[in-house]
Amino acid sequence: MAQLKVQQTRSKIGTKANQRETLRSLGLKRIGDVVIKEDRPEIRGMVHTVRHLVTVEVVGGE
Repeated sequence: MAQLKVQQTRSKIGTKANQRETLRSLGLKRIGDVVIKEDRPEIRGMVHTVRHLVTVEVVGGE
């Protein structure tokens, strides 16, 4: 199954509470943090919520 490489590129300061909580749920704590997540609809939705704060790359696809 494909995976998503999610990297936080912008600060969460000044963002809405739900966006800060979404970053935390993804496992991102600071600028430059990178996490690898399974490519599932739930994760895609979370990434969509904070799309202006992160960069996403598909890795390990079929």
